[in-house]
Amino acid sequence: MALKIRINRKSVESMTRQLTNQLGDLISTGALTIGSLLPSERTLANSLGVARNVVRGSYEYLEKAGIIQREGRKGRRVRARTSGKKAAPRKAARKAAAKKR
Repeated sequence: MALKIRINRKSVESMTRQLTNQLGDLISTGALTIGSLLPSERTLANSLGVARNVVRGSYEYLEKAGIIQREGRKGRRVRARTSGKKAAPRKAARKAAAKKR
């Protein structure tokens, strides 16, 4: 999968922020669909010519924002958007199930 991402080293904005914004835009426009596997940190860093920590920082920010999810050693995928209302009952159901055990 070839991502159309460009990093401007002369920009006032950090490379991590540039990458985060561009990945977010690709996801919101549908260029990266729900469930799409993102490139590994090393692969994306090499293709962009940036340090791996730039990609890692961007991925971590997107994970905290709930846009992507990490699947252990499998990598990271674009996450389906869930509202807080749907997540709360699941959490409550899990707690109730745990109490029954």
